Amino acid sequence: MAISYETELAEGLNKALQKAARINKKILFSEVLRIAPIAPLSFYHAGKDMFAGERFFWQDPNKDLTLAGVGKIETIQANPDSSRYENIENLWNGRIQDGVKSGILNIAATGPLLFGGYSFDPEKSSSALWDQFGDNLFYLPKFMVTVTNGETYLTTNVICCPEDRADLYIKLLRERELLLKENFYSVAEAEPEITDAEEVETEQWKQAVANSIEEIKTTELDKVVLAREMRLTFSNSVSSEVVLKTIMDEQPESFIFCLESGSDCFLGATPERLVKKTGNEIFSTCLAGSIARGKTSMEDEQLGEELLADEKNLMEHQYVVSMIADALGSLCNEITVPEKPKLLKLRHIQHLYTPVSGIGKKEASIFKMIEKLHPTPALGGLPKDKAVVIIREAELLERGFYAAPIGWTDGYGNGEFAVGIRSALIQGKNASLFAGCGIVENSNPESEYKETQIKFKPMLSALGGLRNE
Repeated sequence: MAISYETELAEGLNKALQKAARINKKILFSEVLRIAPIAPLSFYHAGKDMFAGERFFWQDPNKDLTLAGVGKIETIQANPDSSRYENIENLWNGRIQDGVKSGILNIAATGPLLFGGYSFDPEKSSSALWDQFGDNLFYLPKFMVTVTNGETYLTTNVICCPEDRADLYIKLLRERELLLKENFYSVAEAEPEITDAEEVETEQWKQAVANSIEEIKTTELDKVVLAREMRLTFSNSVSSEVVLKTIMDEQPESFIFCLESGSDCFLGATPERLVKKTGNEIFSTCLAGSIARGKTSMEDEQLGEELLADEKNLMEHQYVVSMIADALGSLCNEITVPEKPKLLKLRHIQHLYTPVSGIGKKEASIFKMIEKLHPTPALGGLPKDKAVVIIREAELLERGFYAAPIGWTDGYGNGEFAVGIRSALIQGKNASLFAGCGIVENSNPESEYKETQIKFKPMLSALGGLRNE
């Protein structure tokens, strides 16, 4: 299906070009159209030939919002010598300032939208594994499909320069029509076979857990989260479309995300929201404490009850609740925290779960909230600064974007960021999977190792590693 609104696009773009020439600076032009329903994953796939390495995908657990962006008209990265959260916010506000909008207005997650994320620890020495992503990476898509509230919207973004010609819209139309020409995507590609799987430095990781337990017993450290890596090698290059389709089928209760950068792709199915901002309404999720799913409904219920009564897991969970409540409390006029956690049951694992909500102060941007919250004790530890130092010294991997904020913000101040866990970094025929667990005083290295094995399962399954189970 081809959709062509030549006159509207040409007129809106012409206004933007005139303004760019008048104020003698680059400005952003955004057009939003309501279109017939198409599958966002189809749109993502359609951008593969033209915009490989410049695509993103997002779907929230309730399917209230799905995004697919292709092409990038601008990359926004923070200056390493500044606050990376404040810097990205300022750069984004500068980009949308003086912008020209056309078409449908005031629909959240349409029009100008920034998608991307941060690394877990900007002070961790970098490795070649995360070269394509750096300390932070955000970009503004050229074309984006938004599905929300039963409607489908198409956003077209372009940076207009004072010297640009008025016929700029012709190329945009051609690209857009080509993307929308075929809106049906079927996973026709065969999944490559896993030819090698390596759990990286398992015994060293268990020893790091044991050392951390002693540190907790003898110092003011209450908790630290230690992660480890599994490396997979495949017979052929891995297609992110195939993995996303599998994740959508197997992990529908999770945030599903994908961010390409060059030849690499970071994707996952995380159950954990860091923060959501809708107008002045704020939402966060406390997710800590885990146990396996049962093989029968009776066993599953017993395991859930065991988790709800487990001292170690309840303590670990309360650390997260207290920290998130305190962090959001400083940015909200009011905050609501349930007294007790409940269970969040996913395909391979169940968690202790406490939702937190509030009414944000006027000055409380989503970037300020990310800065206050990251990393929560569920991903770093407590006290935060001491735990991050332990992680930096003891972990045998560079986390990169793993366990770090990933998500979006729009030109209206709305946005949502999840935590990049249950994730993998795909690099051609190779993939690195990551899993971590919270270490407290009564932790046991072998039990923590088994917990990480459970947490590897969502991505291992999506990549074809559990076909015989």
